[in-house]
Amino acid sequence: MKLIETPLKGLFVVETKVFGDDRGFFTETYNESLFLEQGLVTNWKQDNWSYSNKGVLRGMHFQKGESAQAKYVRVLTGSVYDAVVDIRPESPTYGKSFGLELSAENKRALYVPAGFAHGFQVLENDTNFVYKCSELYAPSEEGGYMWNDPAFGIDWPLKEGLQFSAKDLKHNPF
Repeated sequence: MKLIETPLKGLFVVETKVFGDDRGFFTETYNESLFLEQGLVTNWKQDNWSYSNKGVLRGMHFQKGESAQAKYVRVLTGSVYDAVVDIRPESPTYGKSFGLELSAENKRALYVPAGFAHGFQVLENDTNFVYKCSELYAPSEEGGYMWNDPAFGIDWPLKEGLQFSAKDLKHNPF
């Protein structure tokens, strides 16, 4: 397993070593020691599982205050374009975005520190997206920004056939 720094402070792409043969494969998806070496959260309080079909876009979500969540996200089947924005006012990368494809095929994961807005666009039908959160979901501390805010500069791969929740269409711009 390898933690790869991104241009955004505290955000890491996680690549795993895959050992495969004619029976299938094995890979280590989490290693507390490696996370601790980078000063990352290792005390996960909630696991979430999202199932979606192609075109679904969820985001850009975050939790505020004491409920701000670090997340560790990955795809088990299918693929997504995963995007984050640093919304920590004191951060040198405040307002900057980062995105990449996470898929069952590439087996990459993303460690997202607390203080980031997060969203993903589903690129294939039957996509299963799972993630760990460092804090429990608190509806009163929930926030969001518009998925297509030009300030973020996110280049979502799919331009047509998008599906949103009513709540996601009501988010404010950054």
